[in-house]
Amino acid sequence: MSLFSAFDLAAANQGLENTQELSIRCAEPQDLAPIASIEHQTAAYPCSNQQILDCIDQTIVLLQGSIVIGFAVIVSVENQAELHNIAIAPQQQAVGFGSLFLNALISALPSIVEKIYLEVRVSNFRAIRLYQRMGFSKIAERKDYYRSGLGREDAVIMARVCR
Repeated sequence: MSLFSAFDLAAANQGLENTQELSIRCAEPQDLAPIASIEHQTAAYPCSNQQILDCIDQTIVLLQGSIVIGFAVIVSVENQAELHNIAIAPQQQAVGFGSLFLNALISALPSIVEKIYLEVRVSNFRAIRLYQRMGFSKIAERKDYYRSGLGREDAVIMARVCR
């Protein structure tokens, strides 16, 4: 069973009601252009369109009305989930949409998922603060995990109990 067949999108969308027409749904191939645009605007080393398409069945989009303003790539194995990527369009940042989106994603995870993991650049202080506010804790670091303009950069591995 895939993660999204047990993902409770209805519950997640109920939590988003009355929040500036926000909703989430599973991504579809026609979402490639807005997802790629957000990825290229927000990532130092963005994924290619083919990489995005390869993960489309593991991607949830955040909509404001009918416009894609964010996306998240989540995979699961057994009772664990891993957030591979989450991004909000730059013009929609700093108004709380990232927190709302992440909270909706976590609340909608299948009940079997006990813990969710993620990795973030050590230099991404905004994201680290967001994750800490959302209950994530640092559990480890990976040396030289990310490419950077100066060579390599470490990743902070974070986790949160879901249930």
